[in-house]
Amino acid sequence: MRRAVCPGSFDPITNGHLDIIARASKLYDVVHVAVMINKSKQGLFTVEERIAFITDETRSYGNVQVEAFRGLLVDFCRQRDIPAIVKGLRAVSDFDYELQMAQMNNGLSGVETLFVPTNPTYSFLSSSLVKEVAAWGGDVSHLVPESVHKALTERLARP
Repeated sequence: MRRAVCPGSFDPITNGHLDIIARASKLYDVVHVAVMINKSKQGLFTVEERIAFITDETRSYGNVQVEAFRGLLVDFCRQRDIPAIVKGLRAVSDFDYELQMAQMNNGLSGVETLFVPTNPTYSFLSSSLVKEVAAWGGDVSHLVPESVHKALTERLARP
């Protein structure tokens, strides 16, 4: 069985993330989406909310498993016998950082990283940018799933 992981904080998940997960789900028998917990960052959405958004949006793929993880990604991979990490690349600046991570992960555990070029429609898109634009009242409805947009709008409207 071919297995891969798509890791990230997904705070919130964007259409760009979903594009990468969808493409990975066509290449692998099982795609794990690891919602990585970073204790040094305070998320806008709880880990449980993020898992629910991703689960709802990927349910129709039939081969995506979503769960939270705290720690090293290579440990997540070892525990689940996952030999490959799938990462989307938006720009050359992403490659510089992701190449270092890929080499470290491979050196630690032998896990391979596959880079998937982002759909040009989403080449500028990040969760941070979505939150910033939404916080200033910008329309991000075309950048995130409808359920995420609704929750984002409600969350940012709170005092």
